[in-house]
Parts: sequence; C-alpha cells; structure tokens
Amino acid sequence: MSRPNVLQVGRFPNRFNERLQRDYSLTRLWEQPKDYLAEHGADIDIVVTSARYGCSAEQLAQMPNLRAICSFGVGYDSIAVDEAKARGIPISTTPDVLNECVADTAIGLIIDTARQFSASDQHVRQGKWLKGQYPLTRKVSGKKLGIVGFGRIGKDIAKRAAGFDMDIRYHNRRPDPTTDYGYEADLKALAGWADFLVLACPGGASTHHLIDAAVLEALGPQGIVVNIARGSVIDELALVAALQAGTLGGAGLDVFEDEPRVPEALFEMPNVVLLPHVGSATEETRLAMENLVFDNLDAFIERGELVTAL
Repeated sequence: MSRPNVLQVGRFPNRFNERLQRDYSLTRLWEQPKDYLAEHGADIDIVVTSARYGCSAEQLAQMPNLRAICSFGVGYDSIAVDEAKARGIPISTTPDVLNECVADTAIGLIIDTARQFSASDQHVRQGKWLKGQYPLTRKVSGKKLGIVGFGRIGKDIAKRAAGFDMDIRYHNRRPDPTTDYGYEADLKALAGWADFLVLACPGGASTHHLIDAAVLEALGPQGIVVNIARGSVIDELALVAALQAGTLGGAGLDVFEDEPRVPEALFEMPNVVLLPHVGSATEETRLAMENLVFDNLDAFIERGELVTAL
C-alpha cells in the first residue's frame, strides 16, 4: 500500500499524537470542519480511534474506501462492528497488554469498597479522626467472589483473588474447560451466592444492563458490585436505587454509562468508590497499548494484515 491517509478521530496522549503526526499522512478529525467526512471521507484509508471516540455507522458510510480501523483499548462497542464486517473492514484493538493493570484495579476496588479506605482517608483529612474512630468495615480475605466474564481479564482477576483465599465462581456464555473454578450459568444465582460480584465482560448490546435490579437484589445488602468492564453493563438507575435503599452493600466503579458524567447521587456514599476510567492508566501499560496500535498500523500498511484483529 502506498502512503495511506490516516484519520485520527480524537485526541490521545501527546506522545501518541506526535508519533502519528510524524510517521503517517494524518488528518485530525476534531480540527476539521463538520462536513469534512462528507466532502473528503473517500480519501481516508485507515481510522485510528478508541472506545471513547468510536467509529459510527454514519461515519463509516462517509468513508467508502476505508480499509481498516485501529482502536486504542479493548472496548469496541462504540465502533459499528457489524457494518465494518459487512464491508470487509478489519478492526484491531489492544488486548492482553492491559490485562494485568485492569485486574489490579478490580482487586483494588474490591478492597477499597469493602474496607472503605478512600472514605477513611477523607475521615483523616477532614479532621474527623479527632472526634472519633471510623466505623468498622468488612473483611475481604476468604470471601466469595463471582466473576462475570471469564476471558483474559477475568482469569487474571481470579488469579489475584486466589491470593486472598477467596472462593471463586464465574458466569460466562459457556463453561471454560481450562479452569477448575466453578461455573454458574444463572447470573442471579451467582449474585445470590457471592459477596463480591466483579464485572469483566465485554460491552455492547448483548450485555447492556446485564446487571439489573433483579441481579442487584440477589447480591443483597451485604454484597458489593465492582465494574471494570463497560458502564453500559450496569443499569445505573437501578444501582443508585439499590444503594439508596440499602438493598445493596456497595459499589466500586471505574466505568459509567455516560462518561465522564457520573450520577451525583453516588458522590456522598462512603460505600461507593468512583474512579475516572483509569483501569489501564499506567505509564507502562499505556505505552504498550500505543505500541500495539502502531504495530497494527504498520502491519496493515506493509502486509495488509492486522496483528490483533477482532
């Protein structure tokens, strides 16, 4: 392929932006007029995007000669995958390199939500310790952990949780023959059994509001839900209602339905930990993700193949 025209849909870290600008024939979509794709979409060969920015069916339709989509991150529910596949447009993501950090985040949220370390920190900073001790919280080690989605990240979460002597079961589309952990086909049954329910499944239509009021009710007033998957997996209205009613014990959330907007009702709840989607946000992991995007770009330009195609 001759030097292709690459469309960058949204801003990334400066290092990544600069390398794209230096090494490729690049157009930054946000710097263009609104009708840019309608007028020049036929010139675009490759799109670089992320789960945050996506690539909609409308955008795809305006790029009739598009050859590939390279996405930063593992989520792809904001990309019009079906439309791309129908046109034979391959899509790459950046799997595996972020598994460890996202799994670490899940364990961190389990501990923080149960032990309320973030709220305890504020207790000290606000001078409240002078007036009395922080209330007792709940133990993590030896408790029951249900994992929803037993792919690479789910397995890494299980590996870490085993170090806390947790009893582990999982829910997946089908049993995994490579593991000895217990499989639970019924999600509500898993929630009813678990002390902690961690979500590590893909986003998209098939998992939209998978964690609804019924699942949260099954998890119960001592149960804690942790989401490092996609915000769309939890029905946030049902989550807020359950927390306000005391029918759910707590929540540790790194992702939300309408990021960066978060339900304000969650802000003052000490049994809720809120993170700004930082599961993979370490220097080491983000560099590895950047490099994998470039590996995919270069492989496609040189050989017409993506390294980590869906």
